[in-house]
Amino acid sequence: MTSNLTRDEAATRSALITVSSYHVDLDLTGDEKTFRSVSVIRFGCAAPGSSTFLNLTAPAVREIILNDEPVSLDAFDGDRITLTGLAAANVLRVTADCAYSRSGEGLHRFTDPADKQVYLYSDLETFDAHRIYACFDQPDIKATYSLEVTAPAHWQVVSNMAPDSSAGSSLFSNAALRASNI
Repeated sequence: MTSNLTRDEAATRSALITVSSYHVDLDLTGDEKTFRSVSVIRFGCAAPGSSTFLNLTAPAVREIILNDEPVSLDAFDGDRITLTGLAAANVLRVTADCAYSRSGEGLHRFTDPADKQVYLYSDLETFDAHRIYACFDQPDIKATYSLEVTAPAHWQVVSNMAPDSSAGSSLFSNAALRASNI
């Protein structure tokens, strides 16, 4: 299956789902190939009992919990998570090991050969947010989100928003960044 979102899928999902918020927790302290991504998504469903899918491209999913009930990891096919039996109001938690990009899509990681330092940057447009965290990755489903990043203590984590709090230089948190392309 391809991870591309079709126009019909986007229209169907947009009519069904209303996302109120995302909380994304990224742990960048692991290896050079993957990072831990935990997404908590609060969303409504216009037709309780319906099914839809969530976008996530990742090497592995460790946990899927929908409304306090575990979802089989078989619901994840490498690019999408199938969600069934949705309630009118839903809370979804997805824990995944996402891959760093070497092509600039999603979360790109690069070690500079000159200074041997690690550099990362994110590019989520137009359809790459799901390479960093589980989401309904289409431009007409907007929500607020909060972002926490745990990084090695010697790294500097920068955003286009001021942090609400930090713990030394290793934790960066924004409580209400406006997502324009989720």
